[in-house]
Amino acid sequence: MQQDLQTQIQQLPKVELHSHLEGCIQPDLVRTIAQRNGISLKQDLFTADDMFAWSDFVGFLNAYDEASFCLRKPQDYRDIMYTYMQQCAEEGTIYAETFISPDHAAAVGMSYDEMLSGCVQGIDDAQRDFGIVGRLIISCVRHLGPEQALIVAQQLVDNPHPYIVGFGMGGNESMFTQADFAPAFNVAAAAGYACTTHAGEVLGPESVWDAIDNLPVTRIGHGVRSVEDPALMAELVKRGIALEVCPGSNIALSVYPDLASHPLNKILEAGISTSLNSDDPPFFATTVGSEYQSAAQDFGLDLQQLRHISHIAMQASFADADTKARLLAVIG
Repeated sequence: MQQDLQTQIQQLPKVELHSHLEGCIQPDLVRTIAQRNGISLKQDLFTADDMFAWSDFVGFLNAYDEASFCLRKPQDYRDIMYTYMQQCAEEGTIYAETFISPDHAAAVGMSYDEMLSGCVQGIDDAQRDFGIVGRLIISCVRHLGPEQALIVAQQLVDNPHPYIVGFGMGGNESMFTQADFAPAFNVAAAAGYACTTHAGEVLGPESVWDAIDNLPVTRIGHGVRSVEDPALMAELVKRGIALEVCPGSNIALSVYPDLASHPLNKILEAGISTSLNSDDPPFFATTVGSEYQSAAQDFGLDLQQLRHISHIAMQASFADADTKARLLAVIG
């Protein structure tokens, strides 16, 4: 790829709608936080070249949970949020929505308010220092079950904050159905929160149908396997449901064997609203900036197409109308 195009892509205003805060912890920050909190990390958490060590989806979830285990204080969440936002801003990102998990905080004895206060401080510090706008999506964990998801949704509703813009669900996609979580999503939606859920990543198009037919969602996390069902693709366009696409994550987790097999172009050609995202950047050796660069190098997208992706991603964001309008003007 020509150097001048790389530079233009670097400078292009970008929007990220799909990252998990606990999955944004760089290995060196994990060690720093663990040391100051007196936590001993498992010896096999990192590889010899200082990457997170895992070999399959379950192994990834275990490494993710182990890295999260070192978190103990609001300062920890502040540092992760700030560091992640700094990296995004350095790559041209002007807006980023991040999933945060009250269940992960609770597992180490932290309250919802402590977790949130740390995240808010990180967002404020990053906007002051780098100009990037950060927002939060409260996420339940699918494999913890529908009853726990309902508790998380109620926490969201009972503790409003202007930086919290939505409700979502991650975790092991093979456990339970999307419909099982309708009570939790309905609580959030009734309180005015936009919703998204992971589907069509590990499981096929049936999981996306399950989500869009049973949950009040306007976005799907991943959703790439929708391409296996032309009727579903048409339905996503008809309903205006956006896909939060994470190509680097899909390759790392073997959803597809390589980028040549990835359906990003098919999704774009179908007219589906699409964003480019890093998901869990240090776990998958990616960043939102490198996803944009890859879209040009590996998928043949030009600068105008990438700008359009930023534009439709901002439109699909859960930001308030004023923030959305202001940042759309920046993207141009």
